[in-house]
Amino acid sequence: MVFDKIKELIVEQLGVEEDAVTPEANIQDDLGADSLDVVDLIQTIEDEYDLSIPDEAVEEIKTVNDIVNYVEKNTDAE
Repeated sequence: MVFDKIKELIVEQLGVEEDAVTPEANIQDDLGADSLDVVDLIQTIEDEYDLSIPDEAVEEIKTVNDIVNYVEKNTDAE
């Protein structure tokens, strides 16, 4: 499941508790990521799923669910 893998990547990269990573969690407000953390996280997700997320899409990504939806829509992952 995409959410579980994204959650794992966020916990590993941001050092947050697993319980904090919910679909509704705002990456910056709730999980404490700064802009550099977001860039690193997007790069990790791009590498993990072998995709390229354009800057316009990154600007629209605010929550964990936004990432999951983008990955599901743009890859064969489920």
